[in-house]
Amino acid sequence: MKVVIVEDERPAAERLEMLLKRVHPDSQVIKVLDSVKGSVEWFRENPGSADLVFMDIKLTDGLSFEIFKEVRINQPMIFTTAYNEYALEAFRVNSIDYLLKPVSVEELDRSLNKLSSLRENLMEGHHRIEFEELARVLGKLQKSYKSRFMVKVGDHIRSIAVENILLFFADGRVVYVLTDQGREYIVDFKMEELDEVLDPEIFFRFSRSYSVNINAIRDVIIHSNSRLKILLNREFEREMIVSREKVNPFKMWFGMR
Repeated sequence: MKVVIVEDERPAAERLEMLLKRVHPDSQVIKVLDSVKGSVEWFRENPGSADLVFMDIKLTDGLSFEIFKEVRINQPMIFTTAYNEYALEAFRVNSIDYLLKPVSVEELDRSLNKLSSLRENLMEGHHRIEFEELARVLGKLQKSYKSRFMVKVGDHIRSIAVENILLFFADGRVVYVLTDQGREYIVDFKMEELDEVLDPEIFFRFSRSYSVNINAIRDVIIHSNSRLKILLNREFEREMIVSREKVNPFKMWFGMR
C-alpha cells in the first residue's frame, strides 16, 4: 500500500510512518508533504500514485482543505490533527476517518480496518467503486442531522423546522434560535452540541457564539483586519463578524473560494 503523508511537523510524520509499519508492514510512504502549495503541486503531477493519504489539517501556509480547491484527489484520506473542530468539514471530502493527535496504534489499526472493510463491501460487480462515491455513501452513513427543534413558549411547546431557522446564537450560557419570522426562542443546546446535530452543508459556526443558515445570508462584507461581516436577509440588531480563524473555512463553505 502506497501512502502519502501531508504533515508539517517532521516528528509527527515520522511517528505516523513508524506506526504504519507496525500495523501494516507492507505499507510504503512514498512522499511526505508539509504545505498546501507543495501538496497541490505534487498531487497535480502525480495523480493516482498513492493508495491512501494521511493529512494534517493546519499546515504552515493554511488549512489542508484549501488543497481540494486546486486539485482533485480521488484517493481515500485519513485526517490526523490536534483540533477536533474540523471533523465535519473533513467528511465532506474523501475522508474515511478523523484521528486526533497523538494517534495511537489502536486507532490507526481501526482506521485501516475500516478502509479494508469499505473496499470489500462497496463493490459494483467485480470493480471497486470510485472513492468519490465511497465518500458520498460514507457521509450519509456517518451522520443524521436534526430536522426540527422543540422550544418552550410560556406553557406551550412548539416545534420549529430547521429550514425556518436563520441563526443560532449564544448570549452568555443561553442559546437562542432566530426564525424567519424574526422571533427568538431558547433552545436546550450548547453551541458545541449544535455542531454535532446541524447539517454542515446548511449551517456554519463562524464564531464561538453564532451558527448561521446559508440560506439566511443576504450579504457578506469585507471587514477590518481581513475579517468578514455577515448580514441576514431580515433585521438583526447584533453585529456578526466571522472570527479570524474561521474566515478561510467560511469562504470555502459559502463558495467564495
